Amino acid sequence: RKEQEEQAVGATYCKKIDSLLQKADFVMVVVSLTPLTDELIGKREMELMKPAATLINISRGTIQNCPATALQTGVIRAAALDVTYPEPLPRDHMLLKLKNIIITPHLSIKTDKATYMITEEAAENILAALNGLPIPSEVLPS
Repeated sequence: RKEQEEQAVGATYCKKIDSLLQKADFVMVVVSLTPLTDELIGKREMELMKPAATLINISRGTIQNCPATALQTGVIRAAALDVTYPEPLPRDHMLLKLKNIIITPHLSIKTDKATYMITEEAAENILAALNGLPIPSEVLPS
């Protein structure tokens, strides 16, 4: 973005993730799991964050590593996780024992429109299969 656009909304461009983590009050992680993003947020990154920062991770897989350690040691104040690893967490997992963490189900597609579209797509697939036609949204094993 242009500097003028950033100023209009009170944003600041950070070239490196370390400087973003040091400045942000809220860090929301929204990335795909790739070799470059695997364990993107670990203990070192959490230690860079402000003591009162809040980490919100809505990415899948192992993007975030060791949130329990960072929370227990006070590196960060709280975490809201929509994804855990492993998933689901074992009943005795340390994350489930912490009071300053919110773990929510992954519901990013749970809107009326998305539910309607998914249902419509499923119905089209069923009708095609029943009529011997190619399935429009067939998922093939890789």
